[in-house]
Amino acid sequence: MSLRLFTALTIPGDIAEGLSRFMRGVDGAAWRPVENLHITLAFYGALAEPDARDLDSAIEEATAAISPFSLALKGAGSFGKEEPSALWMGVEDKKVLRDLSAACVRAARRINVPVETRKYTPHVTMAYLRGTTPDQAERFTQRHGLYHSRPWTVDRFGLFSSTLRRNGPSLYLEEAAYPLRG
Repeated sequence: MSLRLFTALTIPGDIAEGLSRFMRGVDGAAWRPVENLHITLAFYGALAEPDARDLDSAIEEATAAISPFSLALKGAGSFGKEEPSALWMGVEDKKVLRDLSAACVRAARRINVPVETRKYTPHVTMAYLRGTTPDQAERFTQRHGLYHSRPWTVDRFGLFSSTLRRNGPSLYLEEAAYPLRG
């Protein structure tokens, strides 16, 4: 059996619930359930269970030196200029967040697990889009571009599995948790 895996930071419940008030007014938006809102650190794709166990150990080792840090959500935007594909809320640009993501990627590469090669852009995916016009996506960005959440302390992250479902959003399950101890 294989698992579709990714590492991510969860969003505090009150902040995630607050984001739900933005989930309206965009044609073609498939809004994400509040419980699925997260900040992806690295996406690994489908791995066999033995490889997943190796990845778990590698992540724990690669991230051991990272200390807890403060983080907040900031701004809004969309991916796909001509054909918008997703709406997102931004994340403060913090070196320690990029370092954590890079450590998760290095862990995978060390055990020969392929990872996405796109530039890391921390965000919270709010909706996937189908048939949404660029103007509608831009209006979402303008309405929520000044958003700034309260800061919270990131003192852990998780390794999550993602199960695709035919009817409805993916189901995410935390497979392992990693405290940040630095």
